[in-house]
Amino acid sequence: MNGAGDTPRERDERRGTHGQRPGQGPGHRPGQGHGHGPGVTATGRHRGVLAGALAAAVGIFVVEVVGAVVSGSLALLADAGHVLADAGGVALALGAAVLAARPATDRRTFGWARAEVLAAAINGLVLAGIGAFVVVEGIRRLIEPTALHPGQMAVFAAIGLVGNLVGFGLLFRSRHASLNLRGAFLEVATDTAASVGVLVAAGIIALTGFVRADPLISLAIGLVILPRSLRLLRDAGHVLLEATPENLDLEDVRRHIRELEHVRDVHDLHAYTVTSGLPVLTAHVVIDDECFRDGHAPQMLDAVQRCLAGHFDVEHSTIQLEPAGHTDHEHPAHA
Repeated sequence: MNGAGDTPRERDERRGTHGQRPGQGPGHRPGQGHGHGPGVTATGRHRGVLAGALAAAVGIFVVEVVGAVVSGSLALLADAGHVLADAGGVALALGAAVLAARPATDRRTFGWARAEVLAAAINGLVLAGIGAFVVVEGIRRLIEPTALHPGQMAVFAAIGLVGNLVGFGLLFRSRHASLNLRGAFLEVATDTAASVGVLVAAGIIALTGFVRADPLISLAIGLVILPRSLRLLRDAGHVLLEATPENLDLEDVRRHIRELEHVRDVHDLHAYTVTSGLPVLTAHVVIDDECFRDGHAPQMLDAVQRCLAGHFDVEHSTIQLEPAGHTDHEHPAHA
């Protein structure tokens, strides 16, 4: 870590008076002023995109349900079901983003930020159910094929494709911003591919009369949906179980903190994610006893929190500074 051999005061002077970053006023300490109100979550910054994608999804759903009834196509109905999941998932994401923008209270110290992850989990469950239904129904129709109208299939699939491309374009740039946005983008992307698949099936049926092309395309759509829904559920579960963020190596965190002058040890180190883009870390940091006697402890707190924010992008950290002998009478559960 750069400057690890310097004194905390020298490192402070490089960063500004009392560890201030550029643009911070007097008395600021790292970790202070981290509000969890409006605009703090990744999804909340893209509510307009979600609203546009929701409007497109609802329109596509209505068109494709009508098309499935008129043409008798399972592939078109499968795509409509997937679009319904899209609309529900985007609506959940949008509602969760609105909830997440509500300010923190004494009862909910992080506000409603975790609602975004719950919405992503529900979205994954619905998507998995639709994928399973499409696979089962596709197998049934392979055994008992039904009469289809390929021309009508193609018309409604083309309308759906145009709508999906609109949603795809809206969500493409913000797809990595949060779990909710990634889930919504994946659904729209698979919908786009599904619309292309329906067009292909309609062409095959029109040219060859091979009606089993429709359930075969449906099975392909279902097999695309299922693994994506399971990955979304896995990632949401990772957050809900408060596992360590995947991009954060706690051994590396320990090493960086221990390199700070006057730091003797780090223990009881925990990290988790409240919602996408909001990692939280807590730690007990053992420092030299002299830091408490000469009033140097506040500067040590600044140094630790600057290390976490600068090297690991963890802006919300809670650090307990301890003298060397304090660990002897801590609770055994503290690691």
